[in-house]
Amino acid sequence: MTTNLPFFIGLRYIRSRRKNGFVSFISLLSFVAMALGVTALILVLSVMNGFDYEIRQRILNVVAHAAIFNEDGVRNWQQLGADATLVRGVEAFAPYVEGYGLLSSDAQGQGVLIQGIDPLLEGAVSPISEHMMVGEMALLQPGEYGIVIGNLLARSLGVIRGDYVVLSLPELNVTPAGIFPRYKRFRVFGVFQVGAQVDAGLAFVHYRDAQKLFRTGENVTGVRLRLTNPFAAGDIVSTLNGDMAPGFRAKAWTEDMGNLFQAIELEKKVVGLLLAAIIAVAAFNIIASLILMVADKRQDIAVLRTLGVEAGTVSRIFMVQGSAVGAFGVLCGVVFGSLLALWIGDIVHWVEYVVGFRVFDPDVYFISQLPSRLLWQDVLVISGLGFGLSLLATLYPSYRAGQILPAEALRYDH
Repeated sequence: MTTNLPFFIGLRYIRSRRKNGFVSFISLLSFVAMALGVTALILVLSVMNGFDYEIRQRILNVVAHAAIFNEDGVRNWQQLGADATLVRGVEAFAPYVEGYGLLSSDAQGQGVLIQGIDPLLEGAVSPISEHMMVGEMALLQPGEYGIVIGNLLARSLGVIRGDYVVLSLPELNVTPAGIFPRYKRFRVFGVFQVGAQVDAGLAFVHYRDAQKLFRTGENVTGVRLRLTNPFAAGDIVSTLNGDMAPGFRAKAWTEDMGNLFQAIELEKKVVGLLLAAIIAVAAFNIIASLILMVADKRQDIAVLRTLGVEAGTVSRIFMVQGSAVGAFGVLCGVVFGSLLALWIGDIVHWVEYVVGFRVFDPDVYFISQLPSRLLWQDVLVISGLGFGLSLLATLYPSYRAGQILPAEALRYDH
């Protein structure tokens, strides 16, 4: 009976009506603040996880999982790619020629990254052909100087399939008539849409045309690799670099995009800390409510001590009460936060339908609805944080309750 006494009385105090209504208000405020803090933290982290996942998936639709290159170019790229596939985790390879230029039309010009690819092999390392809005990658043929561009780039230049654009290179031609910039006229054979910023600054041509354009002869920049697990690219690249010939180097997709995801991860941590402050405020409310509760229950404490209840048992009564308030708040927060995280995309879509306004216009953003990805490890960490702070918040008031002397409590009460 003594063992269950703190739980019985502590939970009973939560349900009981108090002489001081302000104590009840503070307890309710503690519960609501804890529930809101946990809900907000789960929802916001899930949305940020969703953005991170969407960006990764969309970038991996265009960017190779890994690449092997040589600053002086690669001639025997077939052998280089075949050797790379002997490494565990490397599935396929394709050649590429890479360079920068200014793509212009009658409307305006824009700097772009030009990637020369082999349309027959590119499908093995990149699903870009699955994201064609107009045309096909297979239309790129050597000598025809066709180009495939992103939809944002096409819109910026004001061109459609069949139109001509001019690609100018950061090089000069010296002729008897003077010095002129190097340029080449290309015809738009297709438009792709990945749904990321690469739609505005990336263009594909046949690698044979790129070799002539960038004057690499028979050399290519390197080979692009497809990996079994793109998120293990770092380990695979380390293995490749360990066996690489002098002048060659392998790099993972995270090397070019790492800063972006590091920024997202940093934002996630900062926002998490800011929202965790709500949980901390709820914990302080628990401290305040328990201090007031101890003052409100001084007579009850004195009676219990007179009946022989130990000071430690009295302390545990209020620890149970404060922890229960925090635990109920955490539980409600987990339930509501998880449900919101799972349904937030549909909720936002419904709100857009009701108000007739697109929050996430696909013509402006790379997404058409709010992404969310609920990770249960985040839920466990947030739940543990909320309950842990609630438990810590009970220590001081509970200790004070155990130190109350029965005689003094009864004397002051009367």
